[in-house]
Amino acid sequence: MTANNSNGSTNGRRKPLRMIGVLVVIAAIALVIIWLRVVRASDSSTTQMATFEAKRGPLTISVLESGTIKAREQIIITNQLEGRTSIIYLIPEGTRVKKGELLVELDASTMQDQRIDQDIKVQNAEAAYVNAKENMAIVENQAQSDVEVAELTLEFAKQDLKKYIEGEYPNQLAKAESDIQLAQEDLNRAEDKAEWSKRLHEEKYLSTTELKTDELAYSRAKVNLQVAQRDRELLETYTYQRQIAQLESDVRQAEMALERTRAKARANVVQAKAELLAREQEYNRQKDKLDKIDDQLSKAKIYAPADGMVIYATSARRGGWRDNREPLDEGVEVFERQELIYLPTAASSKAEVDIHEASLEKVRIGLPAIITVDALPGKKFMGTVGRIAPLPDPQSMWMNPDLKVYNSDIFLEGDDPALRTGMSCKVEIIVAQYDDAIYIPIQAVIRVDGKPTIYVVRPDGTVEERVVEIGLDNNSMVRIASDLGEGEVVWLAPPLKAATLQDGSRDSQMEGDADAWQQRINERLENANGFGGGGPNPGQDGEGMPAQEFQPPGAGGGFPAQGQGGPPQLSDQQKEQMRERLQNMTPEERQKQMENLRQQIQTAPAGQSPQSGPAAPTGTGATVGTPRSGGQQ
Repeated sequence: MTANNSNGSTNGRRKPLRMIGVLVVIAAIALVIIWLRVVRASDSSTTQMATFEAKRGPLTISVLESGTIKAREQIIITNQLEGRTSIIYLIPEGTRVKKGELLVELDASTMQDQRIDQDIKVQNAEAAYVNAKENMAIVENQAQSDVEVAELTLEFAKQDLKKYIEGEYPNQLAKAESDIQLAQEDLNRAEDKAEWSKRLHEEKYLSTTELKTDELAYSRAKVNLQVAQRDRELLETYTYQRQIAQLESDVRQAEMALERTRAKARANVVQAKAELLAREQEYNRQKDKLDKIDDQLSKAKIYAPADGMVIYATSARRGGWRDNREPLDEGVEVFERQELIYLPTAASSKAEVDIHEASLEKVRIGLPAIITVDALPGKKFMGTVGRIAPLPDPQSMWMNPDLKVYNSDIFLEGDDPALRTGMSCKVEIIVAQYDDAIYIPIQAVIRVDGKPTIYVVRPDGTVEERVVEIGLDNNSMVRIASDLGEGEVVWLAPPLKAATLQDGSRDSQMEGDADAWQQRINERLENANGFGGGGPNPGQDGEGMPAQEFQPPGAGGGFPAQGQGGPPQLSDQQKEQMRERLQNMTPEERQKQMENLRQQIQTAPAGQSPQSGPAAPTGTGATVGTPRSGGQQ
């Protein structure tokens, strides 16, 4: 009984202590909360952040650029002399001139000397041209004469051949036959006379001398007949053949001589024509040079093409590296095609400005503009955007490749005589005007996941991320079209890293495109890594490992095994490589690959790996074995 009482008294004393402890803990928690709310609130970054209260009211969206006043219609007078030359006379700037009045005279003394030398060259070339023309006529005449002589020689040779065959040879042959007949007659008479004389001699009527004489005459007649017969044989056998060969050769030689003569005549004529053409071209070239020098000399004096006021080009440029030239004056050296004088032909003016590419989307032809001229304080001019260059200014890109500006013209309304070419001005192009708009500074808006986002500071000091719809901006203020009320406070220094973070969610409008792009990327990665069996090297996978050592599921191979019919045994390196490959896949591809592997394992016969054929002995590096029933890779 004593012990029980003592325990009861102890428990009674402990209950108040527990209550006190609980109260102390509650009080401590309350103090911590109060300290966090009050003390730390004063140190919170939200109390020190730069903010802006959204305003409602009229808002003008405009683009402000610097420019130069120029005449809207003007004649640009340039130096047309080649090379570099000096100015020896220059009309004073600002002079109002009439059409035809001398503006500039350039030094052409060197060109005068060149003209004298060139005139001499022209005369020499003309003399050579005339000589070549006369030589051409002589060569053509001589060629014709030579050809005619050769043709006549050939004709004579042919006539000689024909004359011999048809005339001389028959005559000679007839004469030989006649000689033979005469010799035969003489022989017959001599033979009769000799026989008769022999009879008379036997009867003692003729002397022996007379008989010998008749016998000698008979012998002579016999010899003459033989000679006549031999002459005919020589004529037919030798003389005729030789004469025919000689005459035919003469015909051939005459034909070849005619061909040579014609060829030589043609060559001489062609050479003479080429010489004549060369001399003619040289003459024309030298004459063109002389005409060019005369034309250049005529351009040494520049006259006003129309009435207007003289403005030096060096005074009208807008600055920059192109303007670092010596102002025009007498004695200044200028180069070819250099702009010398601007001659306005009308009182209308324009402002030339360079519009940055960031503002190009806002500006369009026809927008109004307000122009203020530095030299005319207090005056404003109304204008209209009249021209925007289709391409950026190449000079600006040459100086700074990152700077893209487009040369544009703002046409001013009215003809104010106070406006002068070359005056500096400011142009404000009015893009849009809103009578009632909510606007905030443009730096308060950032893009998160491609959406314009602002950070609204609540009254309790917390910051709310809010997606809004924005309108145009004037490089200072941006119009908020929705989701922001007047008087709400926005954070002017939003966290920039939020603009680069991707929270895994995608814009609904970009969802399909992003999925399609991701699918194409995955397909190309699989092809590059050999997943489809047709990569750059079918024998290697994406890691440089032989395909027989590791092939992803469904790629036509299995896993390396240590024994037949057992589960696949992978090394740590192979497991890591397989894990990296599976992690690089999308969840859908990973699920599809695992399902294919599971089906291959369940349908593969014993002793074979999925899609690998019969099992290979252990240690060969081939894919063998079938995972245990219910096994999963």
